[in-house]
Amino acid sequence: MSLQCGIVGLPNVGKSTLFNALSSAKAEAANFPFCTIEPNVGVVTVPDSRLKVLEELVNPQKVIPTTIEFVDIAGLVKGASKGEGLGNKFLANIREVDAILHVIRCFEDDNVVHVAGSVDPVFDKEVIDTELQLKDLESVEKKIMRLEKIAKSGDAKAKKQLVTLQTYKSHLEGGKNARSIEVAEEDKEAVADLFLLTAKPVIYVANVDEASVTSGNQYVETLKESIVQEQAEVLLISAAIESQIAELDPEERSMFLEEYGLEESGLDRLIRASYRLLNLITYFTAGEKEVRAWTVVNGWKAPKAAGVIHTDFEKGFIKAEVIKLGDYQQYGSEVAVKEAGKMAIEGKEYTVEDGDIMHFRFNV
Repeated sequence: MSLQCGIVGLPNVGKSTLFNALSSAKAEAANFPFCTIEPNVGVVTVPDSRLKVLEELVNPQKVIPTTIEFVDIAGLVKGASKGEGLGNKFLANIREVDAILHVIRCFEDDNVVHVAGSVDPVFDKEVIDTELQLKDLESVEKKIMRLEKIAKSGDAKAKKQLVTLQTYKSHLEGGKNARSIEVAEEDKEAVADLFLLTAKPVIYVANVDEASVTSGNQYVETLKESIVQEQAEVLLISAAIESQIAELDPEERSMFLEEYGLEESGLDRLIRASYRLLNLITYFTAGEKEVRAWTVVNGWKAPKAAGVIHTDFEKGFIKAEVIKLGDYQQYGSEVAVKEAGKMAIEGKEYTVEDGDIMHFRFNV
């Protein structure tokens, strides 16, 4: 499955600088709004130390990590919901991503113009929230108008959905995001086809100066206070530091991170946070030809997990042979694991666990 995170924010908050540092693609970074016209997509391999362990045990011809896509989306301005700036492009592109990485400027720099004239993370957040809420409100109101005609004919489903839509309408009009609304899971069907922008999960990325990358600053604290009720995560990242890290080889990176008191790069922390946000886990397949990582949703049963390799695996699923990484390490080979009775044979109801090493049996 392809995981896609959209990097959003006001112009000149450091979106494209961060994107350039995180991905193999290069967005044009410039000190003026809208330097990123079309969405730039960068595919990044997900670091996982377990792949190295399996590589040493299996000695495959190749190792294939799983990936995550970062999409650098054009900067938003006030009035985007009405088409201001590049609003329509922005809103169309953000609708397609799985999660939002909202980059907010939390640093002072006289050489980088702030679109509102001064650094104010709460203002920045509220501008984007408001524009997305307005666009969602427009979508909800349009559907209400369509369903009202159907409901008048006595359609029970339309009447039920109208109640839910009115709840969403009131929530959005109150300046709240759709992700915070409390409705029954079955009632969310009423808005499923609207792909509401504010329903998407979000991580706030506080772009700080180099001196604030470990402990934060007053801007970060203000941002945290403003999102207390959202229960969203705030990540401290210095786009400037990440830009430097991207140019270094692995050995130099470790030394560089140590100098700043960091245990890992912002990229690694961002990927792990994205996985937590979307409730994702990784399982592995291991053989002489390749060792490979696969991303699935936590809680998926074995057949559905097999389907990410090929749809035939899910349709013709018979069973799954499952080895735990710890057992593989202890016994040293698949054959030894089998002989020790540590390979489990699981059926259709098996729930895949993070780190499972799996081999699927299926009918073509």
